Amino acid sequence: MPYVTTPDEVRIAYQVRGQGPPLVLLAGQANNHRWWDGVRADFTSAHTTITLDYRGTGGSDAPHTPYSTGRFAQDVRCVLDDLGIGRADVYGTSMGGRVAQELTARHPERVRALVLGCTSPGGRHGIERGDDVRRSLAAEEPAEARRALRELMYTPAWLTTHPGPHHTLGDPGMLPHARRGHLAASRGHDAWDSLPHFRAPTLVLHGGDDLLNPTANAPLLAERIPGARLHVIPGARHAYFEEFRTIASPLVLDFLAGPR
Repeated sequence: MPYVTTPDEVRIAYQVRGQGPPLVLLAGQANNHRWWDGVRADFTSAHTTITLDYRGTGGSDAPHTPYSTGRFAQDVRCVLDDLGIGRADVYGTSMGGRVAQELTARHPERVRALVLGCTSPGGRHGIERGDDVRRSLAAEEPAEARRALRELMYTPAWLTTHPGPHHTLGDPGMLPHARRGHLAASRGHDAWDSLPHFRAPTLVLHGGDDLLNPTANAPLLAERIPGARLHVIPGARHAYFEEFRTIASPLVLDFLAGPR
């Protein structure tokens, strides 16, 4: 597995699969590159897919320093630099969508096209999950909290036929300080003021029944980003990209293949 060392001396692990124009795939909070295991093959015939283990996850270092979506975006830039890639398509889901927003805001010249999935602008304009969802995720019994997260990610029908393991429920090897850092990074994200300045063609995707990151965030992003397209997948929950892959992956591929 290749690594790149960032300017602040953090070693970041990354993974490259497939062939074609580069496509960066960014995972959700407290997850490593395995978040994409269920759907990565959908993209590797048309794209060179690039993933990374966020600092604090997988094979990357877990520094005892502040974590932020801006810092994660800088790590993505370091990976692109290490690969000699000037511009790439970027597909970020959940917290990865927030990282993708930061990358586009800070380094617009590096983003050819942007896909934002099940994510939020953050800050005072972002729509937060309900108190009942927060309580379910904070259950004292870890098994109950994990069950609640699984049911927020997938529909009951899908879980009946796909019992797991599910690679979207968090990196089990994360250290407690890194997990807290990822939570702080998500909570601290606010790209609202940057969104109107985005010039990369943008597609916003969301599950119609997403309660973990409420669906109402999708039109906020699409209306705020000039020329953005919006597609909400009815019945899908947070992990729409996996459970509804036969809808979501072609939407992304068609968008990325379209005229610029």
